[in-house]
Amino acid sequence: MKLSQIASALSARLENGAPDTEITGVAGIESAGSGQLTFVANPKYGAAARTTKASAVIVAEDFPAISATMLRSKNPYLAFARAIELFYRPPKYAPGIHPTAVVHSSARMGANAHVGPYVVVDQDAQIGENAVLLAHVVIYRGARIGNNFFAHAHAVVREFCRVGDNVILQNGAVIGADGFGFAKDDSGHWHKIAQPEPVVIETT
Repeated sequence: MKLSQIASALSARLENGAPDTEITGVAGIESAGSGQLTFVANPKYGAAARTTKASAVIVAEDFPAISATMLRSKNPYLAFARAIELFYRPPKYAPGIHPTAVVHSSARMGANAHVGPYVVVDQDAQIGENAVLLAHVVIYRGARIGNNFFAHAHAVVREFCRVGDNVILQNGAVIGADGFGFAKDDSGHWHKIAQPEPVVIETT
């Protein structure tokens, strides 16, 4: 990707460099090399910016001039986060159900679902299109999940919970787990308060 294209995408101002410079990736200030883009958001890395081998450095608008090509930004840290997105390509997961997965006959899976090893989708669960369920994900009975759902390994959606479109669950996340409501009786024993209403996560 050309440096001028990156500058435009990041709303940054190109200074002291050739717009046609080809950038192939991003890296930290101390490890970046030719063809890579880096950034400086903390003044303590100012010295490293002056010696970096990176082809370009994202800096604040008031950062002192250096010999390297600069992309001046109001928020270098955010600009670098957005630059990473320009180059990062997340892995693709082919549609299909792994032989070790258990999907109840009454469950409904949308088109193009990827169901990984040891996944369990229980009775009457419904999941929309383009879902990715990685290893050991468990979807309890009656759950309703929208399109483009992505569940990392060991994530759980409990019974009758509602999850909208474009939701990502990180590793080990549990939607609808028991809360911490308890009431004490006259003898001093704790009584758990049931939480019958399902958790609802709206479309992101």
